[in-house]
Amino acid sequence: MDKFQELFAQYPFALTEEQVKAETAKIIKEHFDENNNREVWMECLHQIDLTTLSGDDTIEKVEGMAHHVNEFSKHFPGIPNVAAICVYPAMAEYVRKALTEKIGIACVSGGFPASQTFLEVKVAETAMALKAGATEIDIVLSVGKFLEGRYQECFDEIAELKAVCGQHHLKVILETGLLKTPENIWKASILSMAAGADFIKTSTGKIAVNATPEATYVMCQAIKAWKQITGNKVCYKPAGGVSTTEEAVQHFTLVKEILGGEWLNNESFRFGASRLANNLLTSIMGQEIKYF
Repeated sequence: MDKFQELFAQYPFALTEEQVKAETAKIIKEHFDENNNREVWMECLHQIDLTTLSGDDTIEKVEGMAHHVNEFSKHFPGIPNVAAICVYPAMAEYVRKALTEKIGIACVSGGFPASQTFLEVKVAETAMALKAGATEIDIVLSVGKFLEGRYQECFDEIAELKAVCGQHHLKVILETGLLKTPENIWKASILSMAAGADFIKTSTGKIAVNATPEATYVMCQAIKAWKQITGNKVCYKPAGGVSTTEEAVQHFTLVKEILGGEWLNNESFRFGASRLANNLLTSIMGQEIKYF
């Protein structure tokens, strides 16, 4: 038995896809209403990595995003600001220069979104993003290698990029829509945490299937199991496809019920989103808001 068989045997996953769907639906049905309120909507807003990852991103666009974050409290007093701004590495410098609020600057790195490039390129891009001003790094699991069972290579990549990050948080995107099965999502979660991920994250937002409640259920159960056995806390980020208040509350509810209150803050739980912020503000204010 190799070390990854031993690792996965230590964290067995026995649920079928149908059981995952049923357990997820049960938690949401029983607890959604108690979380669907203004206080939770504000907490979800505070957990957002406000994101722009488009081919037509410009300096003006990311500086404008930073300006809106800087001015947020003037327009919405008493409502907590977003957690971070997330951009491509080449835009980190402009966000850093424009941003006056003390929030994070997250950069996607490592050949985002497909992770189909050389490790040397991933290392260089990550180091350059940090030098440019990134305070957090989001990378993508090498899904092709994972599906081929090349677990050691996946592990080594994550571990090396975490070494580059040092004390900066490393978020590992599993791209759950490509992993497809609950068992694959579970194994990818365990492998990423073992390799040093500070966060595990669902999706890039660049494929058809992104963050689903079922993926959140599986990944949070993996985080819970990891904490129980190792004592180490790993954080969670659903991203891609979470755009409505209802969807945000669903994920919030699952995190709350599976992981507990210790995770219900923007140090431990993030949303990767572009449209969600305005929709949450609309719910909070009781009128349509298009601020971001």
